[in-house]
Amino acid sequence: MNDQHDHGALGDAEYAEFMELAAGEGFDVEDVEGAIEEAGHGPLPVLAVVGRPNVGKSTLVNRIIGRREAVVEDKPGVTRDRVTYEAEWAGRRFKVVDTGGWEQDVLGIDASVAAQAEYAIEAADACVFVVDATVGATDTDEAVVKLLRRAGKPVVLCANKVDGPSGEADATALWSLGLGEPYPVSSLHGRGTGDMLDAVLEALPEAPAQTFGNAIGGPRRIALIGRPNVGKSSLLNKVAGEDRVVVNELAGTTRDPVDELIELGGITWKFVDTAGIRKKVHLQEGADYYASLRTAAAVEKAEVAVVLIDTTDNISVQDQRIITMAVESGRALVIAYNKWDELDEERRYYLEREIETEMQQVAWAPRVNVSAKTGRHMDKLVPAIETALAGWETRVPTGRLNAFLGELVAAHPHPIRGGKQPRILFGTQAGTKPPRFVLFASGFLEAGYRRFVERRLREEFGFEGTPIHISVRVREKRGRKK
Repeated sequence: MNDQHDHGALGDAEYAEFMELAAGEGFDVEDVEGAIEEAGHGPLPVLAVVGRPNVGKSTLVNRIIGRREAVVEDKPGVTRDRVTYEAEWAGRRFKVVDTGGWEQDVLGIDASVAAQAEYAIEAADACVFVVDATVGATDTDEAVVKLLRRAGKPVVLCANKVDGPSGEADATALWSLGLGEPYPVSSLHGRGTGDMLDAVLEALPEAPAQTFGNAIGGPRRIALIGRPNVGKSSLLNKVAGEDRVVVNELAGTTRDPVDELIELGGITWKFVDTAGIRKKVHLQEGADYYASLRTAAAVEKAEVAVVLIDTTDNISVQDQRIITMAVESGRALVIAYNKWDELDEERRYYLEREIETEMQQVAWAPRVNVSAKTGRHMDKLVPAIETALAGWETRVPTGRLNAFLGELVAAHPHPIRGGKQPRILFGTQAGTKPPRFVLFASGFLEAGYRRFVERRLREEFGFEGTPIHISVRVREKRGRKK
């Protein structure tokens, strides 16, 4: 590894050979290096943006990620599904967790702000605490400060809505929170965000504290996810139960999900349980989003997501949303169909049809039919998890990949568009966990063709149980080098 560039998963010799190939095809060397670096990064550090409703968190997140992706409306507490975005500042990349969409007033605003801030802080490496400088510090703000102190994560204080010099005094008043220097920012106009982001980079670790199972003998981490009442807790109890050994219980603060070290099939695994958080009875309408929030926090900490689906019920939008969340976060995936033993012939028939249509997008994930109650097929869970992890860590050497791409393009050229026929010229796998490929092409490759390439990659190299990321770089127009 040289200091200047990260070769991703490529060894030095392979990297040199690859760069020569790229230059020969008329690609800009820096562009190619950038593409490999971008795809080759390991897990990114996580920044949580927390604060009361309506202090401008989503606007700030949009500023940080540089595009209007978070939903912004003048109505406080507009919800949405996505919670994490990738961002880059001064050449460093990190993930941003936006808590702006989580603020339904379900428990009385103070309690719900506290709860959502807690989940976000738990999943983060550092936090930006947003306060409305024009209002000053409220009791709710003080409550969040207590949480931040208790968590002990680095915090950058953002005094938002400072639109000009007159607001600077309001910002200065926020020293009283005891979180250090308030950075005056107008997230609406972008004023001051640069200084604040510089402070964020100081606070963020180079890479997240998690070593993804690389710690010698560290147990692999599994998140058991699924919608409420699908049987996660009973599955965990079954797994940890009678003939299993609970090695020990690592419980953090009161609201922490309980992580259990459990021995299965002769191997110790760490189950990050998302069911460990007690649901409040009057949280009914907010239950869904708290569930998705907990799920997001658990998935960020895990290497494999085991999604539990209740087969006695139709596969729901929520099930699919949870699966999408695991796939988007790039985790290995296993799908466990629970309560299989309670099905009659007819339901089984329709369920198989449902799985074919609704679960098409994750047909690559190992599937296990289990019963948390009776323990049926629990022995199949470990091989499925191991298969998914193996796929997640698979790397195809560049030479072999290009031989495969050459054959693929020859046998199935891209459809002609506008008189041109874009071609994949060559590619490399820049990273694993999950496998990330960079393809270099002579023109734009449409989505259908990319999906076809992904399907063929899976047929050829396995990749069972893992999402695959494919990014395409198109050659800039300029004189062809012969």
